[in-house]
Amino acid sequence: MDENEAAANQLLVDLTGTYQELWPVILDDQYTQIWLDDCEKLVGAENAQAAYDKLASMVTGEIYGEEAVEAYADGGGVYDCAFTQDVYTLEFDGDASAIKGYDADGNELFSHTYHYVGMEEVRGLYEYESDDADSGEFTYFCIAPDTTATTYHIELRYGSDLDALGQYDAGVYAYWLGAGISTDCDQTMIENCIELFCTENLSE
Repeated sequence: MDENEAAANQLLVDLTGTYQELWPVILDDQYTQIWLDDCEKLVGAENAQAAYDKLASMVTGEIYGEEAVEAYADGGGVYDCAFTQDVYTLEFDGDASAIKGYDADGNELFSHTYHYVGMEEVRGLYEYESDDADSGEFTYFCIAPDTTATTYHIELRYGSDLDALGQYDAGVYAYWLGAGISTDCDQTMIENCIELFCTENLSE
């Protein structure tokens, strides 16, 4: 077992839990002042609102794939960070190497066990393949090394075509990067996540 495979197996263990979409949670109006305060620390009071608006727009795109490629042909592309395929929550069971997805009514959409198959070069995502032959759009998961304990959120992509999942500005998954946060998140986790995103994107 190489070091990446060991790390990939550990990541699934570290991710054990249930996740909802990130951005509807932390962009909720009740947290706007936290965003503005964090932005102000980094870009000054006069630029805080514009910085917040820019950050929010970067991750709230509503199209992806070929439609997005065409729409953003002249630049200005933003990411759709929602879960796709009607997934409302994702559940990880690291000890079983299992990932499950549920819709908004709590119905199970898929449940498979997964194994490590490689590393995605662009963002350094760990690539996993379903152990079930007919897994459709849940055949492959590409998961960032982010956990609730380290970055307070997770980032991932999933689909039926591993090569296409490795492209961010072309193909059927262009401009899509799903982001989630624990369904058990508290105020501190949300504030830490906002602060981290501001710091990563606004620091010189």
